[in-house]
Amino acid sequence: MKAILRKIFMAILDIGIINITLYLSLVLRFDSDIPLQYFALFKETYIVVTIIALCSFLVFNLYNRIWKYASIDELISIVLATSFGTLTVLGYTFMMGQTFPRSIYILFWLLLTTFIGGSRFILRTFNGVTPMLRRSEGVRNVMVIGAGEAGSMVIQEFKKHPDLKMRPVVIIDDDENKHGMRIHGVKVFGGRHDIPEMVLRKNIKEIIIAMPSIDRLQIREIVNICSKTKCKLRILPGVYELLDGKVSIKRLRDVKIEDLLGREPVKVNLEEISGYIQNKVVLVTGGGGSIGSELCRQIARFEPKELVVFDISENNVYSLEFDLKTLFPNIKYTALIGSVRDKGRLEYIFEEYRPNVVFHAAAHKHVPLMELNATEAIKNNVFGTLNVAEAADKYNAERFTLISTDKAVNPTNIMGASKRIAEIIIQMMSMKSKTVFSAVRFGNVLGSDGSVVPLFKKQIESGGPVTVTHPEVIRYFMTIPEAVQLVIQAGALAKGGEIFILDMGEPVKIADLARDMIKLSGLEPDVDIEVDYIGLRPGEKLFEELLLNEEGITATKYKKIFIAKPTFTDVDVFESELGELRELLFNSNTEVKDIIKKIVPTYKNGSEAIKKAK
Repeated sequence: MKAILRKIFMAILDIGIINITLYLSLVLRFDSDIPLQYFALFKETYIVVTIIALCSFLVFNLYNRIWKYASIDELISIVLATSFGTLTVLGYTFMMGQTFPRSIYILFWLLLTTFIGGSRFILRTFNGVTPMLRRSEGVRNVMVIGAGEAGSMVIQEFKKHPDLKMRPVVIIDDDENKHGMRIHGVKVFGGRHDIPEMVLRKNIKEIIIAMPSIDRLQIREIVNICSKTKCKLRILPGVYELLDGKVSIKRLRDVKIEDLLGREPVKVNLEEISGYIQNKVVLVTGGGGSIGSELCRQIARFEPKELVVFDISENNVYSLEFDLKTLFPNIKYTALIGSVRDKGRLEYIFEEYRPNVVFHAAAHKHVPLMELNATEAIKNNVFGTLNVAEAADKYNAERFTLISTDKAVNPTNIMGASKRIAEIIIQMMSMKSKTVFSAVRFGNVLGSDGSVVPLFKKQIESGGPVTVTHPEVIRYFMTIPEAVQLVIQAGALAKGGEIFILDMGEPVKIADLARDMIKLSGLEPDVDIEVDYIGLRPGEKLFEELLLNEEGITATKYKKIFIAKPTFTDVDVFESELGELRELLFNSNTEVKDIIKKIVPTYKNGSEAIKKAK
């Protein structure tokens, strides 16, 4: 009912505008002294002119638009409607044999376009200002960083939604050519170094970073400045996250530690990846874990014939199923529960589903826990890998990719040593199988289960302290999506036996990571939240390495993916050592570690590393 009344009101308003415009055109043309013949023509035609103009407005949908959201598209529609109406009036008077002077038609078009457009944009302004006046209580002043298209759209969105009670009052941009300019009425006051001053001057409560194409190093610099202001800080995701290119206030989110890594987003060859995944049966072991579940989500984008998810945790698989159903409703997938230690279960899966491509992500990965449960690490990471690899070989899988870790290099813990043996298994299998076996080695992934980021978040939420093992401990970090994209891309490059190494960027001090996370929570390190150093845990290093001393690297056509030179040669010796390890599995950890030392000569007891660090 309201919509009908609004259209009637607009039509009545337009009737008045059309008649006033036609009369005013005559007044302007003849300087208020209208000749009788044209005044008579006006009285004869004004009703028809009104009908013609209204019909033109209907044709161009001027009555089916929400004018409080009016933009350039609505302005174009107004110009087209008034132009069409004026030309039709000209045709009508010509057919009557009585026409106005040509200048009358030009004046009529100009005035009609101005008045019709003006009335709409007055309504737009009224609709925008009235709610703001009604809801001015409790409105927070907002600073927008970025005077580009994204910043413009964010400001526009806030103005369209006054119920959010957020008012953009200042824009910050490093481009000096934009200083003093205005975007939707909001002034650009200065660059990033003016942020603290403008926060005080304008009583800013929230800062929005609206620069989706900016690199993470610059984001880090801006965040460091903003963190001193105590304002709530939010960010518009980067262009690689805005897949549909749409900017909206719904996309705004809190700044995450991933935004501060100082790394460029990964670019992958979608065509190359599709070539070995599309229309293939793909098996992901450990498919419910942090890496495995992201593998499943990204593989699903490439339209596999079937996605087989295999994991020992039913809860993880259940959560992943929800994501797959929501994001990829048309994909065929099968969720299977079981352990990679169970050769019978693997035999059934490979015989039943015949996977073409295998991503092996199932593993025990927690360093201190595996130091206490060494035999379990070996059973899962070594012999679980061997079980899956042998099944892939037996059932003629085309490709097999092992997810490895930088902890496999010169390992000081059982977990890292077990993953190094898994890498050797892959290289051994490659020497005697038609399946293309490869491994991908990378460092820590941000936000994965059991990593420092979720731990630090919990510690900050509980009021601290945040615990760091050592002030100098450093690690390489990637985001989970970034790591998985590179894993899938490396799988396309494999020829057999390679250990692919991912460019992890610059190493990050864990202490700095902890302090950044405290700042992102709006708190001050060592004032609001203490940072405590608790000492290295068993098996931990001060820093991780990506290469063995005897390994060299070969570049690939992708700047973030390298290949380590193979170091494994003797299959018979290795198989004998694996047999010996299998026999010792249920004996003491010391004996197991002794045989691991034999298989992985670079393995050193973790206690030695701790002593060295101290």
